[in-house]
Amino acid sequence: MTETAAPAPERPARIPRWLAYAAAVVAGGLLLVAFPPYGLWFCAPLGVALLACAVRGRSLWGGLGFGWITGVVLFVPLLSWTGTQVGWWPWILLANLQASYVGLLGAAAALTTPLFRRYAWSWPVLTALLWVAQEYARSRTPFGGFPWGRLAFSQADAPTVRFAYLGGAPLVTLVVAGAGGLLAYAAWHLAFGPRPAAGADDAARSGAARRLVTVALLADLGAVAVMGVGALLPVVAPGEGRAVDIAVVQGNVPRLGLDFNEQRRAVLDNHVDATLELAAKVDRQEIRRPALVVWPENSSDIDPYVNADAFEAIDRAARAIGAPILVGAVLAPKDGHVRNVGLLWVAGKGPVQEYTKRHPVPFAEFIPMRPLVRKITKKVDLVRSDFEAGDRPGVMSVPADGGAFTIGDVICFEVAYDDIVRDTVTGGAQLLVTQTNNATFNTAEAEQQLSMVRLRSVEHGRPGLMASTVGVSAFVSPDGRAYDATTFNTRAALVRTTHLTVVKTPATTLGGTPEAVLAGLALFGLVMAGFVRRRAAAQHTDEEEA
Repeated sequence: MTETAAPAPERPARIPRWLAYAAAVVAGGLLLVAFPPYGLWFCAPLGVALLACAVRGRSLWGGLGFGWITGVVLFVPLLSWTGTQVGWWPWILLANLQASYVGLLGAAAALTTPLFRRYAWSWPVLTALLWVAQEYARSRTPFGGFPWGRLAFSQADAPTVRFAYLGGAPLVTLVVAGAGGLLAYAAWHLAFGPRPAAGADDAARSGAARRLVTVALLADLGAVAVMGVGALLPVVAPGEGRAVDIAVVQGNVPRLGLDFNEQRRAVLDNHVDATLELAAKVDRQEIRRPALVVWPENSSDIDPYVNADAFEAIDRAARAIGAPILVGAVLAPKDGHVRNVGLLWVAGKGPVQEYTKRHPVPFAEFIPMRPLVRKITKKVDLVRSDFEAGDRPGVMSVPADGGAFTIGDVICFEVAYDDIVRDTVTGGAQLLVTQTNNATFNTAEAEQQLSMVRLRSVEHGRPGLMASTVGVSAFVSPDGRAYDATTFNTRAALVRTTHLTVVKTPATTLGGTPEAVLAGLALFGLVMAGFVRRRAAAQHTDEEEA
């Protein structure tokens, strides 16, 4: 009688629950340390991989729960700076809102498991697409979205940042998440890949083991290659284009905190005085006269159109330095239309051009559902009037010796929004300027914001800079490197020769199309997974009836 070998054990559909909890927690931690101030960018794909393993084979609610755990571990500490002045309630609510999107990502990944089982290659592909779709939704909803914590923004020091040149932040996220998907596939295949049937001879066992290791190794090498190929991609080299000297003034504030607005005159005077000191260095020929001086957001919270003293103070600084000043101001006319603006100031003329912030920050510059939010924290009343949004990109022509040049101004968190930055470049910007006020936050927030500025410079092939009231201020070259970065809560004046560029990168040309296409493909993958799931259920029913 011939003995029949027992079939190979069926691969598990999912890892044990306790291990999934651990994987979800560690995934959030790895994603967190990929961002500044830690800067361990290579941890991002590892975090993606662990979450992918945690939710594989789970139910809808299981995937939602494990994804939410990862999101909480990531966003609660990442956004801790939002609670430094307003307390823990708003911070925790915002962090949980952002975590809920990662929860939805986990649920979607869990639902697509049947597709992974049928088409193994679909796992890393769908992992990448679902991350892009999650960020697509989180960057737009609710109240205009909050893109902080996108995978792409963790990659300023990584070779993967160069993918921004081709397809912007969405492509960088796709690459990082795709690498994570490959790592997940390698780990899963090595742990649960097909084994020889019981009773198989040594040669069969040895061959199966080699195949397991080979597939896992190839997937790992694929992940490394996907990340590393970025180093070979082109970027706009620094040093090309017209050279102009640009100054950034970081005037500092008397003290950090939400009472920043009560220090308005002192803050304005700080920036005036720092500019006068810079002008004195120019007069002593210690430095060349800059073509433009950039002050940060909120450098004049006294409306110079209304207050003659503020007008005179700013004009005195402009006359002394002999160059236009880009002033960050809050305009509060008597009609109540409060606006956060960048004013291009020319000595003797005052503001000659103006940019109004297009994306005021919810719960900071305007309060949605104010009566409800007031029940959570009375500090909403610090925002006495909701800021009005602008309707035009921050494109300004700066008069200068040798001919005018064009800057693209965005204010504070606007640098996180793809379309707002791109609109300045398609409008002709040769230099990207980010005016910001970090006085109510901390160093971590400022460093996270600078990483966004660095990615934008690569994305659009433009030099950039960030001007902050308290730091961090810095210049950025088109290849994403930061220069002359200041320390936090200090006064400083930076001057650097910047080479203006007019090239058009593929990312600038494509705009939001790649992200929309990738999000659409993620939705298509979910639909296909639904068909596979239904077919498997119908087949199972037929087998039971037979």
